Order: sequence, then structure tokens, then C-alpha cells
Amino acid sequence: MTKGPSTGERRTTIAGMSVSATFARFVDDEMLPGTGIEPATWWSTLADLLATFTPRNRALLQVRAELQRRIDDWHRDNIGTTFDVAAYESFLRDIGYIAPEGEPFTISTEAVDDEIAHVPGPQLVVPVMNARYALNAANARWGSLYDALYGTDALGDAPPTGPYDPARGARVIAWSKGFLDLAAPLANGSHADATGYRIVDSSLVVDLGGRTTSLSSQTRFVGYTGDASSPTSVVIVHNDLHVRILIDPTHHIGAGDPAGVSDVLVESALTAIMDFEDSVAAVDAADKVVVYRNWLGLMRRDLTEVVTKAGSSFTRRLADDVELTGPHGDVVRLNGTALMLARNVGHLMTTPTVLLNDGSEAFEGLLDILVTATCAMHDLKSNSTTRNSARRSVYVVKPKMHGPDEVAYAVEVMGFVEDALGMPRNTIKVGIMDEERRTSVNLTECIRAARERIAFINTGFLDRTGDEIHTSMEAGAMVPKAQMKSKAWLTAYENRNVDIGLACGFSHRAQIGKGMWAAPDLMGDMLATKIGHVEAGANCAWVPSPTAATLHATHYHRLYVHDRQRELAGQNRGSLADLLSIPLGNPDEWSPEERRREVDNNCQSILGYVVRWIDQGVGCSKVPDVNDVALMEDRATCRISSQQLANWIRHGVVTRDVVEDSLVRMARVVDAQNAGDAAYVPLASNLDGHAMAAARDLITMGCEQPSGYTEPILHARRQRRKRQLEETT
Repeated sequence: MTKGPSTGERRTTIAGMSVSATFARFVDDEMLPGTGIEPATWWSTLADLLATFTPRNRALLQVRAELQRRIDDWHRDNIGTTFDVAAYESFLRDIGYIAPEGEPFTISTEAVDDEIAHVPGPQLVVPVMNARYALNAANARWGSLYDALYGTDALGDAPPTGPYDPARGARVIAWSKGFLDLAAPLANGSHADATGYRIVDSSLVVDLGGRTTSLSSQTRFVGYTGDASSPTSVVIVHNDLHVRILIDPTHHIGAGDPAGVSDVLVESALTAIMDFEDSVAAVDAADKVVVYRNWLGLMRRDLTEVVTKAGSSFTRRLADDVELTGPHGDVVRLNGTALMLARNVGHLMTTPTVLLNDGSEAFEGLLDILVTATCAMHDLKSNSTTRNSARRSVYVVKPKMHGPDEVAYAVEVMGFVEDALGMPRNTIKVGIMDEERRTSVNLTECIRAARERIAFINTGFLDRTGDEIHTSMEAGAMVPKAQMKSKAWLTAYENRNVDIGLACGFSHRAQIGKGMWAAPDLMGDMLATKIGHVEAGANCAWVPSPTAATLHATHYHRLYVHDRQRELAGQNRGSLADLLSIPLGNPDEWSPEERRREVDNNCQSILGYVVRWIDQGVGCSKVPDVNDVALMEDRATCRISSQQLANWIRHGVVTRDVVEDSLVRMARVVDAQNAGDAAYVPLASNLDGHAMAAARDLITMGCEQPSGYTEPILHARRQRRKRQLEETT
């Protein structure tokens, strides 16, 4: 047993590898029991996996670097001339950045769960490192529409403080009854006039105060709980999504409702991505074991977390399925939890959790996929009716891949893991994050490389913008962040993603996703605008909270995505030329005040995120922006801000001194915004600390970072900070 890279970390030698003792114990004592795999076999598999794929992973990263070098040189040679997109495209094809496109094809993925293949709805992304958040996300399959409307600004004004406001409650109920008229229309009348619900002759009957009616279509009636004559809930389905009308005349809300309706529960987060990547700060073996242990608990369905609220504690665990009596007396079961996907890390990062025999760190993505799949074996082998995947599949979202060769590599790794663990081929389904420019321009060929196991593509504005800036770093100064969304490349990117997905046969087989609503407190704005993701033809879109999932779910009742996809099929709404256009700005048009505002905005964003990442190990949190609007921040938001500033320094829009002055001023702003956090370490009085150093490095070294990624700097600084904390305690 030896000490490893971190202070106090113990290591052991297994199968020729130097392994963290903490990780080794987790594998042998927690993960493997119940899988039928012996420890010696598993460790040998890991050694073979690393030996087989490490050289190829390194080679792919070298290709990235070489392509970037050649693109940088091209821009330097052509700077100051009128940008010629045709010449640029020809150059990118010549160097292999744009791959030749083959004949049309259709994906052939099999055994895909309904939540991905058939039922459109919201998708949560949550740091699996936080057990409470992970459980909340998994349990967000069902959400209270009453609570979501009452407790947010969804109705157009802020929720009240203090005791229950009957006037606001009446507005909530009126909105919800209007929603029921949309999702479960009556043959006559409105749910607002209902005085009772009951089941007669296998049909739902609604009393309307002296007269009765029924659903306009009884096929929407799914089942009920309680007695047929006085049910405690009735359930309908609309656009493949379920709605539960809860009936309890003894409840303080139900007591004031003529029909005793106490709440409306909406099927909300159909899927939840348990994130190992952008939203976590996992920099060493201890962190990785927390990530893996929580994923294991979700797959075994035994993860719990003690939660304390208002002085009392309770244990949170995965919700049970919902059991109903069907219209004809049969038993109907509805899923109680979201279908869970795992987002592993990309191809870039390594981890000290396992060291190879030459002393180098193992690629983190290789370790992730083997552990993810092994943990999922507990779900695959389960005979319970309550499983994560009814189709016995494992869903792994793979981020930050650059082009079809990297996708093909990931697919081959998954096949290796399946063979080693005794899984049928294509048990592991892959999700491709379309968030890097070389993937966007080659999306069809990326999908082709994974056509037998692909289950998901997604657009992500922030990471994609960060890569847009970095790829064209030498072309000139980029427009400010706020102007990016109006540029031609972004519209082409969003439209092409959907059009290509449909052309490759994703409808009723795989997800086409859209990105995050980043302002969790602005639910009124989200409710007004995020239906645009449904109109775009996406059958899932990311939301920042369970409450947001419930509100966004109502959009999928207003527009049936599969109908919209049929309307869009066969279109080509974005050209490659537009996608390759570069969002360059004209610095002469930007006043000193506009430049200062942009620099302050980016510096404040970086500091607000980095200080929690470095000092507290928080990988994703609600960070106030420079205007005190709370935004969900993760490494993608940090990437775009740091790349923006690196680009402006590179092209002389601002100087390093200007940025340093902003960092110092914004440190005081961030300190004030975190004044109520007892664990917070102030920045302004610690300008030489690791958090401030990380922020400076992200900006001043941004041009040199691979693809502009933040992980190498953040990981290195967080590791130093952890060692510092260990030494002082």
C-alpha cells in the first residue's frame, strides 16, 4: 500500500495498475456483489480496456490539436481579408475537418424505452454527485401543477410570502382547470364547473352541478384510485403524457373545490441525466467514488438521503410506481420515476483514480463507461417490475466528442465493455452531445458511426459557442455573448440538428433534444418562451429543476411533437455555409462602456462559478449574474465566458490590465452576493488564492487550452485547494 497523488491517499497494485484504495474497496465490496463478476475478472477487464484504448484515445486528441493548429494558421494567413466561406469550407475538407458524407441511412437502434422513443417531455440534468439532487430529479416524474404555479412567477407575478393566499390559489386553480380542458376536454362544459368525478360502466363521468358529462374521448381515461363511485384520483393521458387529478375533500385545497380536487399532478421529467461531467467537481478518487456510489444506488434503487427541513428530518428515496385500477378493473402501473441516463466525461480528461504502469493517469472516460455499465447490471438483472429500463438497456450520454472518428471510437469502447461484462451487443445506448463544431458540421456521419445504438442527440448553446470561439480564435474578435444568439451559425446549428435527426430516422426511435433554460427563478419567461423547443421539433428539452419540468411539461400538451416532426421531415433549414460563418464583430463599433460591461459580465460570471468550484467542490449551482439574476452555471457557461475574454485580449479589444481590474472589482461583487454562505471564502481578501488564480488562468491561458475547455485548469486548482485544506486540518 502506497500513498498517491493526493495527501493521505492510499493506493494498491492490481493487475499491474496503481489503484486508489478507496476506489478498490468500492469496486470489490459495493459494486460487484450481485453482478456475478469476480473482482479479479473485473480488474483484468479494466487493465485490458486501458491497454487497448489508451493509445487510440491519445491519438484522437493529437488529431484535435493538429486540426486546430492548421485552422489557426489558415486564419492568421487570411486575417484582414474578406472572409470567403467557400474557400474556408474547401480548406476544412482538405484537412479532414469535414468528412465525406455517405448515402442516406436510417438508424436501427432497438430496445429503446418509451420515454426516449415515443413519449415527448422534459429532461432534467443533475449532478449525480449530490444524492439529494439525484433523488429529486429521479422523483420528478410527477410534479404538482398547483405548487409549480403558486410558488413561482409563472402566473406573471412573484409568489407571496407568508400564509396561503386564497386569491392567488384561485388563480392557480383557474389556470389548472383551463389546462385540464386542454388535456382532458369534456364532451360538454369545463372542468372549472365540475362538482364530482366518478366511474360508471368503465367510463369517467363528470358531474356538472345537476347534469353530467364525460370526456370527449374515453380513450383518454387511463384509470383511477379509490372507489369507482368516489375515486381519490382519476388519470387521463394526452399526447402520450399522463395527468392525475387528485381528489380529497378533506384537504385544505380540496375542501374549497366543488369536486374536491386537491391538486393536479403532471407527468413531468420523463428522463433525467445523472451527470458525471459538467455539473460535478470530481477531481480525484474520493470524488469519483461519490459519483459512482450514487449511480450504483440509483441502479440498485437503494440510494437514500436524510433531508432536514424546518427542524424535522425524513429519508428521501426513489418513488414507487403508481398503481391504478384500469377502466375495466385491470391493474395499470405507471412509472414513478424518470428513466435515468448517465452522462460520462468526454475523451479529454484523465483521473488519478487509476494509474497505468508507466505512472500516467487513466483516461477518465474509459473508467466511467466500465463502472457505469457494471453498476447498471444491477438494474439489468433485476426481476422487479420497478426497474430503471423496462427494455433492459443502459443509456450513456457522451459529451464533447469531435467528429465521427471519435464517435466510432466511443462505440467500439462500448462494444468492448458489453463483451467483457456479458451483455448483448448494443445494450449500451449512446447519446451524442452536438456541442462541438466538428460534430455539428459532421453530424450525419457522427450518427452513422453510432447508428445501431444511438438514442439521443442534443444541442447545447453554451459549449457549442465556447467551441465556436476557440476554433476560430485567430480569425478576429468575436461579438459579445448577448449577440451570439442572433448570428447565422446558431440558427443553422439548431435547425440542422433537428433536420438531420429526422432524416436519420429518429422519430419514434430516439430523442432529439434542446438545451437548458438557465434561469430557474424566471418561470414566467420560461412558460412563455420554451414552447419554442417543442415547435422546433425536439421531443425533449432540458430544464433546471423539477418545478421547471412540471411547467415545461404543459408545453407538450399544447403541441404534439410527433405531429410537428412530420411537418418538418424532409426539410433542410440550415446550410453548411451558414454553419461555418464566424460570428466576428467590429471592435470599432463598441464604446469603452460597452467593452467594460462585457468584460465585467464575463469576469463576474467566471468568478461566481469558479469560487464555489475551487473552494467548495460545487460543480453546478445557481449563481447570480452581474445584475443579480440567478442563473444555473456549470463548466459550459464558464467556458464561453473565459473564451470570450481570451479572444478579446488576443485581438486587442481589451488589455490584460483591464481584465485584471475587472476581476478585482467583480470579486467584491461576488463576495457581496455570497455574504450569507457560511462556507464561502471571500475573493477580494484572497486575491492570490486558488479560486482567483483559476479565474485568471482560464482567461489568460484560454487560447492554449485544448478546445478552450475549463477542466484542466479547474481540476488542477481544485486538487491544490484540497491538498491545502488537508494540510491545514
